[in-house]
Order: sequence, then C-alpha cells, then structure tokens
Amino acid sequence: MENSVGIVQTKYCKFDDEILLECGKTLKNIQIAYETYGKLNESCDNAILVCHTLTADAHAAGYNSPDDKKPGWWDTMIGPNKAFDTNKFFVISSNILGGCRGTTGPCSINPDTGEPYGHSFPVITVEDIIKVQKKLIDFLGVKKMIVVGGSMGGMQAMEWSIKHPDLVKTTIIIASTARLSAQAIAFNAVGRNAIISDKFFNNGDYYNKENTPDYGLAIARMVGHITYLCEEAMHTKFGRDFKDKPNFDFGVDFQVESYLEYQGRIFVDRFDANSYLYITKAIDYYDPGSKFGTLENAFKQSNSRFLIICFDSDWLFTTEQSKEMVSALIGAGKEVSFIELKSPCGHDAFLIEYKEQTKIIKSFLKKDEPDNEVYLQTVPQNPVEGEEKS
Repeated sequence: MENSVGIVQTKYCKFDDEILLECGKTLKNIQIAYETYGKLNESCDNAILVCHTLTADAHAAGYNSPDDKKPGWWDTMIGPNKAFDTNKFFVISSNILGGCRGTTGPCSINPDTGEPYGHSFPVITVEDIIKVQKKLIDFLGVKKMIVVGGSMGGMQAMEWSIKHPDLVKTTIIIASTARLSAQAIAFNAVGRNAIISDKFFNNGDYYNKENTPDYGLAIARMVGHITYLCEEAMHTKFGRDFKDKPNFDFGVDFQVESYLEYQGRIFVDRFDANSYLYITKAIDYYDPGSKFGTLENAFKQSNSRFLIICFDSDWLFTTEQSKEMVSALIGAGKEVSFIELKSPCGHDAFLIEYKEQTKIIKSFLKKDEPDNEVYLQTVPQNPVEGEEKS
C-alpha cells in the first residue's frame, strides 16, 4: 500500500427534495455514493472532484477492505505524492446518477412504487448528473474546487466549468471530447441494441426475474472494448494468435476473441444493463456547443483555467477533437494548456499511462496548491452513512 490512501469507506448521503431533469421529469429521494481522500482545508478551497468514466464508480483509490485484491480504478493517480496529491488536496469521487454502484439509478427502488425503477427511470443527461453532484459538493462544504475527468468524466468536468463558474477554478479534461462523433454514437447504439434485443431484457423490468440480459450486456461490453484499444494495441496483445488450434467451428478460436469474451463475462457481474443504456444515452446527448450556439460561447460561461490531455492512438476521442476544445477555449479568452501524449494503448491510455500524466498534472496544479496547512478535522456527517440504501 505504498503511497496509497489505505483503507477507505464508501459513504452514502440521501437528499429528499425533488430534482427537475432536462427531460421534464423529476426524481426524489436521490442517494449518492461517494468517497473522499485527504482533508478539506479551513478555506474549503483545496477540493478536487474526480468525475468517473462510463462504467466506473465512487471507489477511485485505496481499498475498501484489507482483503481487496485490487485498489480503486484510478489509484495510480490519487494518493500521497501522486498526481492528485492527498497530502495537499481533498479528493472527492462519487458514483454518477443513473449508475448501479450506490447512487440512484434504474436498479434503485422507486419510492412511489416500492419496486425497482427499471425502464420507468427517466432518461438523464450529463447536465442532470452534474446537478446531483452539486448537491454532494454543497453538502461537503466545498467553496472552490478543481474538477478532473477522463473520457465521459471529461464531459462532466467540462459541464461543471460551464455551469458553475464561481465554484470551479481549474478544469482538467483527459481523453475526452465536447461531443461524440457519429461513429462513437454508432458504437453506443450497437451496444444498446444488443441489450434491448436480449430475450431476458423484458423492457428493462428484469430485476425480480430469474434471468437477466447478461448476454446482451456482455456483447455491449465487447463492442466497447474494441473502441478502447487501437489497432497497434490489438496487434501487440493478440495479433492473429490462436487460443490453442483451429476448431473449425464458430466457437472461440483466436486470442482476441477469448479476450473479448472474458471482458464481457466479468462485466455482467458488476454492472447493470439498464445503467449501460441510460449512461451511454447521456453521453450521446452531450453537446454544450449546441446549447450556446458554438463551443466557444459555451466556454465563455467558464471562469476556469484548463488542461487538455489527449493521446495520439486514441481513435475514439481523437486529438482533433481535443484541439477543437483548445481552439474554442482560446477563442473564449480562457487560459488553456494542451498536450498530446504518445501511447500505443488507444483510449485506455488515460488509465494506463499514469507516469507521464502525473508529471504534467503535478506541474500544472502547482498554482492551485493551498497556501496554508490548516485543515478541518471533520467533514459533515452523512444523513445516511454506512449501509447502502436503495
């Protein structure tokens, strides 16, 4: 556990008031799962909000139990002396609205019916996700913060900077985009159709059934993994190697087939098919430039400075898409730093290439390091803490 935040507890808070969503519907009794690392200083201005990817969760660093075999999903970047240094910053990670890892989503209990929401859960957007996160940030007493995210998390970070300019002082966007390409939307659509076409999908109301749409969800994950790697990474990892020898049937012959099958199989044990539908749709809808006329006008709403990081082998969220954001930020008169890193890892590079990112981010955040070492001894107590509430 060297340079680890150690054993951490996932906490839960619940807010009883209704939230109006972009689709026009409302949600109430929303629960948020979150973790924090480090301490909030007396000025309440040393916070970093980490926004997670499509299928991640609140557990971004450390271990929930001494028996855990793996740490949180971004442990390489969060902890003492790491990119997001918990000796200096108060780091917050929460599961997003629509998820299935403790925050209200389709598998949660609808307070009006006593049954899981299922397909009655309203369609959500990135803007709705931020609206829910804002309640957590207010609850924790944060007055100024840095927001960071990779992939879909970068969209959330971007939206935070636009929607809450007085709160967000610095924004770090990694391997992301201001809007999906038609190709990326197409891949998401194939994944959703695989789930919806599963014979056990039951129009999204499968929670109390004997069978669930695991087959469709596994295929959706397999499609996703193809987009996370690049051709070079696939060639290096698998080439045209056989798993054993040709079977002369339609089973798994090649190593790459075996890899995708494995990724699909383990995914269904930790993720919900409905959450996959709702979150990918939220990603598809995101396009701040369309709301403000241009992306430049959208960024004019922000008071943040920006760091944009991309990877040369990422064909899902390309360098050109990052440069589009940089150009819009410059046009909006914002302070922006940009770097393209070389990597053979494709879109997954932002989770793998942590050493280079750490150097860049630590240097960039020097300006945000707190001037004083006075920390609050406690953060607010949860209205709901400990056991997860559905």
